[in-house]
Amino acid sequence: MVVTGILLAYLAGWVLEWRWLAVLGCVPASFMLLLMCYMPETPRFLLTQHKRQEAMAAMQFLWGSEQTWEEPPVGAEHQGFRLAQLRLPSIYKPFIIGVSLMAFQQLSGINAVMFYAETIFEEAKFKESSLASVIVGIIQVLFTAMAALIMDKAGRRLLLTLSGVIMVFSTSAFGAYFKLTQGGPSNSSHVDLSTPISMEPTSASVGLAWLAVGSMCLFIAGFAVGWGPIPWLLMSEIFPLHVKGLATGVCVLTNWFMAFLVTKEFSSVMEVLRPYGAFWLASAFCIFSVLFTLSCVPETKGKTLEQITAHFEGR
Repeated sequence: MVVTGILLAYLAGWVLEWRWLAVLGCVPASFMLLLMCYMPETPRFLLTQHKRQEAMAAMQFLWGSEQTWEEPPVGAEHQGFRLAQLRLPSIYKPFIIGVSLMAFQQLSGINAVMFYAETIFEEAKFKESSLASVIVGIIQVLFTAMAALIMDKAGRRLLLTLSGVIMVFSTSAFGAYFKLTQGGPSNSSHVDLSTPISMEPTSASVGLAWLAVGSMCLFIAGFAVGWGPIPWLLMSEIFPLHVKGLATGVCVLTNWFMAFLVTKEFSSVMEVLRPYGAFWLASAFCIFSVLFTLSCVPETKGKTLEQITAHFEGR
């Protein structure tokens, strides 16, 4: 649903001015605000607050009166979270994995690639360079849907590894494009790809631009099939119930902090390392993400929370 919403925003941006696009963005947020007024608290939360009648009503609202439901078990979530529990392998191991997955997701360079999408399509002589974002959104939707269909068959670790390898090759090729065109450092996060320093013929320049287009599409496809959705899924699977709220909040905070940091500092990195060096640095982070997946991330496909917890405890 997230990538579908992004695609719809791209389509709207293709036909609307930015002012009307901002107004349009208020519509779904307003609907969400209104509908949340009718959304009950979760039955499990209400039971932890000793509100059994409200929990029964919430279950009836969510599952329907004709469903044969049972009262969810209440146990470990009553314990709460204490800092001393961070010494337990069942707590600190999934915590480190969740935070690391969110950091690697942003360090892969996804935001940087998205920044250059329209400029790269312009350099490849597309008649409608504004279609670049729409094409990117379609690729995201298609490959995220593919990931959703095969995730429970292929497994989380396999898709993360495959996704990371694809991103390694695509970001390396992206860096090679910048190296071959000898794009100079820039004071903004938007490199002027239309004025390469190299004295190559126009046809060669267009050919190299197609290298960038192919690398960009391959990167987005690889990201969407693995490192886009799977870290969020793993985050919901690996944490024990009594720390899930706090741990999930820390992971989300890490994700957005890294997104802010990468977005803010990427132009400075390009000034120091030049654009090709910046993308090769992203490629190095993708390599580290593959190694981290193979060495630290457990396979959670088809496993219960108790089995995952036992894995972290070495049982």
